[in-house]
Amino acid sequence: MTKAQLEHFRQMLLAMQETLQAGAESRDDMGKTVELDQTRTGRLSRMDALQAQAMARAGAQRAANQARRITAALARIEAGTFGDCAACEEPIAEARLEADPANPFCLDCAEARQG
Repeated sequence: MTKAQLEHFRQMLLAMQETLQAGAESRDDMGKTVELDQTRTGRLSRMDALQAQAMARAGAQRAANQARRITAALARIEAGTFGDCAACEEPIAEARLEADPANPFCLDCAEARQG
């Protein structure tokens, strides 16, 4: 992989990381403990709030996983192994990296892992 390609993917990863960090505050606010709101009526309002809280926590977990993947991809760039499959060490298709530069596996290995 050329230096220009590596820099392109590094910039993509940094932009993804920045987007995750920008959304972190709103995810944190939505995941706070649900308070009983006396202005709303009934159990359904509390259930809606609890559901929103659960969804926010799940979103935060997905964001944390994505942040770990991005950090690992940036480390692979620094180590000189970016673009090589973490399982078989064959090159990952450039189109696959364009779709998700944090992806550590080629298509065949990713399918085998989901298998």
